[in-house]
Parts: sequence; C-alpha cells; structure tokens
Amino acid sequence: FMAKKIKFNAPKIKRFLLGRYGEYGFLTKILLYAILIGIRFIFLYPILQMIVTSFMGLEDLIDPTTIWIPSSIQFKNYKYAFETLNFTKALSDSIKVSLLPTIFGVISSGLIGYGFAHYEFPGKKIWLALVVVVFLIPTLLLNIPTFVLYNDLGLLNSLKAYIYPAMTGYGLRQSVFILIFFQFFKMMPKELSESAEVDGANAFQIFIRIAVPMAVPAIIICTLYSFVWYWNETSLATSYFGKEYRTLQMAVVNFEAVFRENFGGGNLGLDSAYESFNQGVLFAGTMLSILPLLILYTFTQKWFVESADKVGIAGN
Repeated sequence: FMAKKIKFNAPKIKRFLLGRYGEYGFLTKILLYAILIGIRFIFLYPILQMIVTSFMGLEDLIDPTTIWIPSSIQFKNYKYAFETLNFTKALSDSIKVSLLPTIFGVISSGLIGYGFAHYEFPGKKIWLALVVVVFLIPTLLLNIPTFVLYNDLGLLNSLKAYIYPAMTGYGLRQSVFILIFFQFFKMMPKELSESAEVDGANAFQIFIRIAVPMAVPAIIICTLYSFVWYWNETSLATSYFGKEYRTLQMAVVNFEAVFRENFGGGNLGLDSAYESFNQGVLFAGTMLSILPLLILYTFTQKWFVESADKVGIAGN
C-alpha cells in the first residue's frame, strides 16, 4: 500500500521540484533566483563598496580588518567633497548642460523620425542610411572634425555647441533617438492620421494631437537616455565649454588636484592627517556626482520600465 502511494505521488513531487512546460518548479526557482541574486550582486557591489568607503575615516582605511562596517562614520568626507566639487555651482552647470540639449534633441528627433515614418520624399532611403551610418561610426573619430567645425562657426565656450546640433538632429548619440522614433511612428496605424485628415486636420495638428500623445513611451526613453549621456559626458564638455561651464563629472576629473590645493596638499602630520586626500574623500565626491542620477532614476524607474515595454508593441 505504501509503495503504491509513493508511486502515485511521484509525478506530483517531480512536477513540484522540476516544474513542467510553462511553469517553474521549486528547484528551478531556487536556481533562477540564485543566478539573479549573483548578477545583481555583481552590479551592486561597487556601489555598496563606494558608499561604505565614503563614510570611513583614515583609521578604518588603513585598517585591513575593517571591510564593510566602519568604526565611526565620517561625514567630514562629504563636507570636503562638497567644497572641493563646488557642488552647488557644478550641479547648476550640469543641469543646464544636460537638460537644454535633451529637450531640443528629443523634439528634433521626434520630428525627424515622424517625417521618415509617414512621408515619402526623394532620397529618403539614402538619408535614413546616413542616420544609421552616423550611429555606427564611433564618436571618437568625429570629435576632432566636429570641434574644428564648431570653432569656425563660433559655437565654442557656450551652450550653443550642444543646443544647435541637438536642434538639427546631430546631438550626442541622437541618431539612436531618431531611429527609435522612426520605428515607433512606423508602427502607428495609418488609419488614425487618415481619419484626422478627413476631419480637416493638417500635418502639424496630426503630429501634435495624435502622434505625440501616442509616442509618450518613446519620449520618456529618449529623454532619460539623452539626459544621462549628456550628464556623464566629460571629454566633449571640456573641449566645447572650456572654463565657461564646470559640470560635476568635469569636477570629479580634477578632484584630487583641487582638493590638495584647497586643503594644503594632504600633509600626513598628526594634526592634519584626517584632512589628507584619501579614498574616503574621493568616493564621497564620486557619490555626490552620481547622486542626482540616482534620485532621478528612483522617481522615474516605473515610467522607464513601462515605457521600455510599450516601445516594442506593434500596431496594425
């Protein structure tokens, strides 16, 4: 009787442990979660290590036994980093340098992508191929000729070096956004625009009242990516703006030199040991530079995930 009972329950036990088609079993779920936790740890470990180290004092930094839990929390690291970065001014410059080109770039990308998707004109395939070519060419190869062109046009040392190219579709990695809008608008049902034309709407009204509301997922995706890319750009910002604008990322590049200039070069005497340049101060400055992006992602992650899912939905 017991043998028959065990034999009768064997398929259920197997299904519970291993699952079946379309369902995960208990062991499969454990393996899946273990892989996901491992991957997440790989991505989160550097940030966690940076946060912990940014609150460590000099004693904990030189103590090999202190790894994750500091003996005392040092908020002075953030005080020194805040002053070294000139955080308020650098944050203001970063927002200007990132937000304005992003706004103009998303608008122009939407217009260009809509034009490619809904209108036929001579050389359309050639222009679209050129957009793809610009996307494939490494930006490093274009930096020098672009710098020479902007210098001849008098765009350097001002936001014009970012805004004007963004308005014309040549902003930072803007070809990606043009292709995203092109693909999104191409999937829109043509019946909507045709019915609007029958009701007397012109091309601009169709774009504003029909295309733009439906393209909100693509707008969110392109806005967030563009803002982050402009925020993290340092080489172009240094070349184009010089000393006119000093973003947080540019300040991090010269962080050590500015710190030593402001706080006496890091003498290691007993009185000034805690004011010396160390890894804790450096990580505090790095955390301050990425903190605005972390806050931005915290408040927009729901929209970002939903928009990423909707961008791939095809129309009729």
